[in-house]
Amino acid sequence: MVAPIEVTPVGTVESPLTDLAAAPKQGDECAPDAWLVFEPDVAPALDGLRTGDELIVLTWLDRADRAVLRVHPRGDRARPKQGVFGTRSPDRPNPIGLHRVTVLAFEGTRMRVSGLEAVDGTPLVDVKPVLSGEVGER
Repeated sequence: MVAPIEVTPVGTVESPLTDLAAAPKQGDECAPDAWLVFEPDVAPALDGLRTGDELIVLTWLDRADRAVLRVHPRGDRARPKQGVFGTRSPDRPNPIGLHRVTVLAFEGTRMRVSGLEAVDGTPLVDVKPVLSGEVGER
């Protein structure tokens, strides 16, 4: 058996989204602007990020069902069930959320972003820049 992995949240999501059932399934489906609120001890990690940057935000979907291995894609019961690894379902063995966002503003250790469908209180795992593929980029 593979040894367990420890992940420590670096912050949380502050969002007007509070109801999982009402939240958009993807960020480009009318997700409201939200705040990424980082822990003070990781503030130096924000250095170099700018308004307008596109980022990949990794979250821990803490309200997901980790026992689910098969789902109807997008919750559509008319579609046949398939394994969660072939879907973007939040319910999965390790519920890591992957979100492409755009930075709108900064206030200290708070970052306002667009395109985040995560609900209020969702733990932040990591943030990475979207790379354009240019040599030497970040």
